[in-house]
Amino acid sequence: MTHSPELRVADRDRAAAADRLRAAHDEGRLDLLEYDRRLADAYAAVTYGDLDRLFTDLPPTSSVPAYSVSTAAVAARAAGRSVARRPAGFPLALKILWTVWASVVAVNVTVWLLVSLGVSDPVHFWPMWLAVPGVLLGIGTTITMHVRNNAS
Repeated sequence: MTHSPELRVADRDRAAAADRLRAAHDEGRLDLLEYDRRLADAYAAVTYGDLDRLFTDLPPTSSVPAYSVSTAAVAARAAGRSVARRPAGFPLALKILWTVWASVVAVNVTVWLLVSLGVSDPVHFWPMWLAVPGVLLGIGTTITMHVRNNAS
């Protein structure tokens, strides 16, 4: 259904536009900064014209018309049930933290190994202390992924 650009949008239209933007981001059509800007604009939209401007450089969706919410999702929400969603991906911040931690562990184990080979007395395995932040990072990752996957 095509709407006049000056008509006011409803909350479900804004949510549908946000879903369409998320799909474009997931497809790689929008980078994170552009997605964030357009998402803020979608929730601030007052008219259909405001929403239409967000999609001028994006291809139309395949089978779902713009600004529509599936009837199954509407029925599930009305019945108080959560709508099934795909699990959230691993956040970029956690990927970076795990990469940094693994790099620090690798460097420390390498230095310890070189020092151990260079002296005759046994050297205390001091890189084991890096397990403490690793365990904390693991707990934080578990909590974060649980919250992201169970958010409705």
